[in-house]
Amino acid sequence: MKTIHTEIKAFLEEKVDQYNRQSFIEPDPISIPHRYTHKEDIEIAGFLAASIAWGNRKMIVQNGHKMLDLLGASPYDFVLSHAQKDLIKLNPFIHRTFNGIDFTFFIKGLQHIYTKHGGMEQIFAKNASPGNLQIAISMFKQLFFEIPHPIRTQKHLSDPLKGSAAKRLNMMLRWFVRKDNRGVDFGIWSNQIHPNQLSIPLDVHSGNMARMLGLLNRKQDDAKAVQELDNILRQLDPLDPVKYDFALFGLGAMEKFK
Repeated sequence: MKTIHTEIKAFLEEKVDQYNRQSFIEPDPISIPHRYTHKEDIEIAGFLAASIAWGNRKMIVQNGHKMLDLLGASPYDFVLSHAQKDLIKLNPFIHRTFNGIDFTFFIKGLQHIYTKHGGMEQIFAKNASPGNLQIAISMFKQLFFEIPHPIRTQKHLSDPLKGSAAKRLNMMLRWFVRKDNRGVDFGIWSNQIHPNQLSIPLDVHSGNMARMLGLLNRKQDDAKAVQELDNILRQLDPLDPVKYDFALFGLGAMEKFK
């Protein structure tokens, strides 16, 4: 490892320690699945929260809680047991370009995932490769949309095999797979999928910080940039490389570090 990486590792470790704390939860979209204790409720809440996680962070959190309020005490029960009439109340929901049409199909898509494919974890575990979960993300999207759906709704799930950084789904996977003693990430999938398979949830904040620190050369925040940054972060910590998301996001979005 280069000396500069040794110095940056120490800096990033300090920032991970600063942000990977329970105080991080409330203002972050991860607060939405933290409403629940049942595994499938956490999964569904996390998936829905991650799906609208772009734009103003405060608005994401606010609208994420609105989404889950509409589903009642158990999102999993709603997904499995809803009748067509139960979906009517979802129609007014909107977050940027994600609207009631999209929300309604997402409930149907999730029902399909849990009733026909054994749930989200089964799909990702079955399609995971030793090196990463990007093929599994692509397969999840394929299975999610294998039932009739509005064409417009496809844009709300990214496909890394088509060049996307898939930030929102990689973030969701961090939530579900990482487990430590900090209480932020859940680690509910840690028996079948391991943290060293995760990829960085690359967005404008983490991307800009990675470039500023000399960890990323590629200018676009796309799938190739994710692979490039993953390779470096896995040198810094081969077992838990995506913990550095806390540092890069915190520095870029919260500290406006320059």
